[in-house]
Amino acid sequence: MNIPRHFTDSHIALAHGNGGRLMRELIESLFAHHLKNELLDTRVDAARLPLDMGLGEMMVTTDGFTVDPLEFPGGNIGSLAVHGTVNDLAVSGATPLYLTLSAFIEEGLEVALLDRVLESMAEACRDSHVRVVAGDTKVLRRGQGGGIYFAMTGIGMRSSTLRIGIDQIRPGDMILLSGSAGDHGTAVLLAREQFGLSGELKSDSASVLPITQALIEIPGLRFMRDPTRGGLATVAHEIADATGTTVHLKETSIPILDPVRAVCDMLGYDPLYLASEGRVVAVLDPAGAELALDRLHGLGYADAAIIGTIKSGRSQVVLETELGGERILAELEDDPLPRIC
Repeated sequence: MNIPRHFTDSHIALAHGNGGRLMRELIESLFAHHLKNELLDTRVDAARLPLDMGLGEMMVTTDGFTVDPLEFPGGNIGSLAVHGTVNDLAVSGATPLYLTLSAFIEEGLEVALLDRVLESMAEACRDSHVRVVAGDTKVLRRGQGGGIYFAMTGIGMRSSTLRIGIDQIRPGDMILLSGSAGDHGTAVLLAREQFGLSGELKSDSASVLPITQALIEIPGLRFMRDPTRGGLATVAHEIADATGTTVHLKETSIPILDPVRAVCDMLGYDPLYLASEGRVVAVLDPAGAELALDRLHGLGYADAAIIGTIKSGRSQVVLETELGGERILAELEDDPLPRIC
């Protein structure tokens, strides 16, 4: 076997899919190690294809979707698949255009459930102005799947003059979050009914294209990311690791809904590590950040907030607490909430 020496795990665990350190090591040590080429960049949400289309740069992304339960307040695996794929293109500065779909369906799934999921998927496509243009379907034996798994690829176009990416971030830049953190992860948790809890909280699953289209018009935009698996804290660690800077977050500035905070307090979760499926983390220079905040508030994103800054120093994520102290946010290790996206 040709397994790199620095990948020490002998078996794959759920935590290897949580968006944190173990997942990064898996991707970099195995997938990128064997499949490396000049176009593969594991740090980005969508890859730029070197094709001269005369209309800008073609961008492509791919993702897999698994959630338990398949339906949750605010959406289901069908709408989630579209939103997740569209959003990876959007935060890369692209306008999504076309999707392909692979469906893995477990034997015994209720047709009525599949019908609802596909209806939701179609509605999300219409809302995002994208079309599914190709696909494939496989049926798995009973017990070999989680009801439905989807794999989706998205293609979009972006301006050839747009230059955003994690390598553009500089000390002094500011961090903006477009809305409340951890809504999707908490909504899925409540939908499982494992802890006798219930509530009116809905997933934030939605297209972020209106947000990203507003942001790319603002001078000083450096970087955008949607905080899905691993949540806001994991995006902060990606920035710190890639730039060698300190990401300084201010706890009192991070919008967290009361139901999310209450559930996390009761069950011991940290909302900063829970997924959002309709939010954008953006890094801009100070003037751009203030303009972006005003722009998002004007578009109706009332919870948008500037939540932190990029500082020179060691590569780490620091949270300024409500009491004025500071604590280091560790990188996600174990998976707090598997099968959420």
